[in-house]
Amino acid sequence: MQTTHISPSTLQFLRDLSENNNREWFKENKKRFEAAKANMKAFAEILLHEMQKHDKIESTKLYRIYRDVRFSKDKTPYKNSLSGNFTRATKLLRGGYYFHIEPNNSFIGGGFWQPSTADLKRLRQEFAADPEPLRTIIQSEDFKRAFGTLQGEQLKSSPRGYAKDHPSVDLLRYKQFLVSQTFTDKEVLSEDFALKLSEGFKAMRPFFDYMSEVLTTDENGVPIV
Repeated sequence: MQTTHISPSTLQFLRDLSENNNREWFKENKKRFEAAKANMKAFAEILLHEMQKHDKIESTKLYRIYRDVRFSKDKTPYKNSLSGNFTRATKLLRGGYYFHIEPNNSFIGGGFWQPSTADLKRLRQEFAADPEPLRTIIQSEDFKRAFGTLQGEQLKSSPRGYAKDHPSVDLLRYKQFLVSQTFTDKEVLSEDFALKLSEGFKAMRPFFDYMSEVLTTDENGVPIV
């Protein structure tokens, strides 16, 4: 199968957009944007093909470049990036994959951005009872090599119902559970970039599989989905 990769012209368009983020310039360069968008769509299709080799993907979404400025102090009308995500199939497979292309700021991310109150309660229940499975995953050399550390917003103290000196307080404080991996512009433009992203997403699987198991069972390990 022919490799489709991110074109240098796509990155250059985004560089120029960051310096000319206004509607007049964008209108004058609409054809460049359409070409960049088509390139991103073709790239996403190749990436989806690679992803389907190791996970079940339900849908692909490419995000609009137009910013919602209604509630933002930053009134620039366009994003300086092109991005998208993959949704995993069925209620048994939790976690989401995100890819972001931006000059000097390209990355992939995944995890649980806004877990529901019920999901957060269930996760904390599991961490309090047995934190070792998650610790083993996030302290593994493979995880640290790919993602560094577990990321996400945290409480300043322990959540309600848990002691401040609880042995698992470092995990209990998390409100989000995120991982990310960055890439240089040189890597973005390489012909095997889709393979690199797919391998990065694949490295998230032990984390996703563990979280999926917790979120689809009750405290006794009985399936609830």
